[in-house]
Amino acid sequence: MPAFSRFTPLVSALPATVPFVGPEAIERNRGLTVKARIGANENGFGPAPSVIEAMCAAAGETWKYADPENFELKQALAAHLGCKPENIAVGEGIDCLLGLIVRMVIDPGLPVVTSFGAYPTFNFHVAGHGGRLVTVPYVDDRENLDGLLEAVRRENAPLVYFANPDNPMGSWWDAGSILAFIDALPETTLMILDEAYCETGPANAMPAISALVGRPNIIRTRTFSKAYGMAGSRVGYAITAPGTAQAFDKIRNHFGMNRIGVSAALAALKDQAYLSEVIGRIKVSRERIAGIATANGLKPLASATNFVAIDCGRDGAYARSIVDGLMEHGVFIRMPGVAPLNRCIRVSTGPESDMRLLEEALPKVLKGI
Repeated sequence: MPAFSRFTPLVSALPATVPFVGPEAIERNRGLTVKARIGANENGFGPAPSVIEAMCAAAGETWKYADPENFELKQALAAHLGCKPENIAVGEGIDCLLGLIVRMVIDPGLPVVTSFGAYPTFNFHVAGHGGRLVTVPYVDDRENLDGLLEAVRRENAPLVYFANPDNPMGSWWDAGSILAFIDALPETTLMILDEAYCETGPANAMPAISALVGRPNIIRTRTFSKAYGMAGSRVGYAITAPGTAQAFDKIRNHFGMNRIGVSAALAALKDQAYLSEVIGRIKVSRERIAGIATANGLKPLASATNFVAIDCGRDGAYARSIVDGLMEHGVFIRMPGVAPLNRCIRVSTGPESDMRLLEEALPKVLKGI
């Protein structure tokens, strides 16, 4: 008699895994303490003082649900972006929005095109909804636009994912190249243009909001987790045509947003001076990381994000030994998950105190390998 399973065949077949192992789990499992948390692409410079003040003010009302229509945040985002509130969908970070998008368009067995080694959480959602991943290798450490388009056409794929700037390599394409890719897409293909790192990238990498906001098959996803320093608040949003934005209302958790996080996002949008300051500090920190890498015989890659991918010159096993070795010194970093990208390590920007710990630990680790 076959063993009883209370779960669906799809869920029963999935591995019990998570896209990322958090630094807290590493601390628990290895008995180590994270001293420099520069591995998860969080913004170690933190949110603006005005944002923290807004969060404190909102804490007393945390007994209330947030507005299920996210009216005020949509209004503020629309004013900031130069679009209409009906072009905006709000969710609990980009990760939540990615899951909703996959759920909206992917039935079991349908193909989904993405880059081999790109953001693992997107793949996690595709697997969780029974989609079939079709992956395209990077070329010169950038996502291959021509290859992605060829895969979409070959597979007649209803969904394609592309991040600009890119995680985990930090590379980017200019807006003209992205618009040409979009123009060549079949109308039946929905594209996720993940712009989590848009604030830290060059201006010429971002298509104008007006260029894409009327296209129902393009969803741009953005977040307050990176440049705004609010990863723990879980506030993300999508920019798209009104009918596509409204489709989120059919399946989203209408009470999923937390009131303190929404208040923080509203305050962050008002404090663009602080955002500009932090973007400058991120740039300085990228240069600092690059200098540390170069001083140790490693090759930093150009980055448009709040992290730097560093080519260690060998294979994934060697890069893994560096990641593990740094953790022995309390320095938490990460690395890409697949070859040939996994010849690299990935270091997030952060305060100078974290950079000094990296600078001290890295030569010791390399010497001991």
